[in-house]
Amino acid sequence: MENNVEAKEYEERVVVINRVAKVVKGGRRFSFSALVVAGDGEGSVGFGSGKANEVPGAINKAGRIAKKDATAYELKDNRTIPHEVVGVYGAAKVVLIPAAPGTGVIAGGAVRAVLESVGIKDILTKCVGTRNPHNAVRATIQGLSQLVTKESKAAALQEVGV
Repeated sequence: MENNVEAKEYEERVVVINRVAKVVKGGRRFSFSALVVAGDGEGSVGFGSGKANEVPGAINKAGRIAKKDATAYELKDNRTIPHEVVGVYGAAKVVLIPAAPGTGVIAGGAVRAVLESVGIKDILTKCVGTRNPHNAVRATIQGLSQLVTKESKAAALQEVGV
């Protein structure tokens, strides 16, 4: 039996790799945790965190989780966001501001990885509170989930009958 549905091609970006230690009777046992963002560059992005005894294993595990977690978001002209939003997760606040064509992605580390993976080309951002990569990624995705375009809002209003 063949599967006719084409699997989307996701590009994975490693945001951060940490070496973590577990103290046991004989000493320390080291393992690695990885935070990975996967996106198709056309409005869909997800993130995942994986842990393994070796770095490649942690990255593979996080990549699989990121692809499974991927969600589609609404972009304006496939280059920026339709309006300003503030994403919040824990102490992390990420302000996302739409920008004019040619501005580029003005963002740091973790936020840049998410925005470039989703396919945004022009945007201004500011991280407030904490720059913890895990919380910054979650705050950015939470901000993206608030996006609404004029077309989708008009369709929702028409559906309600207003």
